[in-house]
Amino acid sequence: MRDRIYLAVFLMAAGVLLYLGRGLFERSAVVTWALTFGGTTAAAILGMTLYRVQLELRASRHELARKEAELNFALEVQRALFPRQFPADGGLEFDAVCLPARGISGDYYDVLRLPDGRVVFVIADVSGKGISAAILMSNVHAVLRILAAEGRSPGEVCALLNQHLCQITEAARFATFVYAEWSPLERHLRYVNAGHNAPFLLRSAGCQRLESGGPPLGIFPGSEFPAGDVQLHPSDLLVFFSDGITEAGALQGEQFGEPRLESLLHAHRQKPLAEIRQAVLNAAKKWTGTELDDDMTLLLVRARETAKEAT
Repeated sequence: MRDRIYLAVFLMAAGVLLYLGRGLFERSAVVTWALTFGGTTAAAILGMTLYRVQLELRASRHELARKEAELNFALEVQRALFPRQFPADGGLEFDAVCLPARGISGDYYDVLRLPDGRVVFVIADVSGKGISAAILMSNVHAVLRILAAEGRSPGEVCALLNQHLCQITEAARFATFVYAEWSPLERHLRYVNAGHNAPFLLRSAGCQRLESGGPPLGIFPGSEFPAGDVQLHPSDLLVFFSDGITEAGALQGEQFGEPRLESLLHAHRQKPLAEIRQAVLNAAKKWTGTELDDDMTLLLVRARETAKEAT
């Protein structure tokens, strides 16, 4: 910027001198020499400035290419953390999607089968966006799988995760989280909601919210997380979602909102999970009307009869 200002001032001065001294070329060799020197110097400065701009542009392209490569690598790593396939038996049917708003998502969902036959499924929303949120999310993923494999209760898992995040993150970084554990023999679901949007449990008799739990993870050391219990029956539908869906359109003046989401789910409750998922995403995107304001994550779980019950 400084070189450009100097160049502009120099060229203006040269132009003024050239205009004022246009009649002195033949009468004064000094004027001719001064103008020639000024023009040559201006051309040299212009050439040097253009060369420096070219070098800066080339360096900027290399930096952009490097950052793009890093983002692509981070995105591939994040995609690898999501489950490639869901448990095919156990009395539950799954469907899920995560749509990042900025390429890298701070949302997270997981479904895993434990050695004793229980099925654990979770959804989380890490504060912030971009690579920093994705790194924290991958950390939550790793610690969660270790704790779940140890056979700990939902309350213990959340308490230990909370303690872990309090130790490794700043006070401003946290994660809202829902941990659910399904026992196929008892058709019993235990869950903890750690400050997340309360999932819907839709039944023919109405709708229930899964609200039992505690604060978000990573804020208050030593927090307790009492678990809730529900019994699932065939055709019951569980809907876990991130605030990117219910808060869609907030920047435009009005949120999509939980009442609108609940009404939509009731209207499509009996449809296949893939159709329900697509209906929710289409409605939220249409409501926004622009690019996504936040990451959108949806985890759908439907209870069904096991082969033994059907027999």
